[in-house]
Amino acid sequence: MYFEGLIIGVATFLIIGLFHPLVIKTEYYTGTRYWWVFLIIGVAGIAGSLFIESTFWSSLLGVFSFSSLWTIKELFEQEKRVSRGWFPKNPNRKK
Repeated sequence: MYFEGLIIGVATFLIIGLFHPLVIKTEYYTGTRYWWVFLIIGVAGIAGSLFIESTFWSSLLGVFSFSSLWTIKELFEQEKRVSRGWFPKNPNRKK
């Protein structure tokens, strides 16, 4: 049996699950100020995945990279959710 696809699926699930609380915590502590960090990570990861010969590792890096890019959108969406009162606002954060 070949478990590579199953492992990629589980790893994708875990990567996406990692980014969900990361979005919430990043917005809570810093707002959307550091969106560009996720852009750099995403673009660098995509470029790196093009040079990795292994389909397994290239796929995982691609999933991580695109999840990082998706985080940019989610940071701005999270900011809207906070302003609507769906998530707590950090009272100590300076604008």
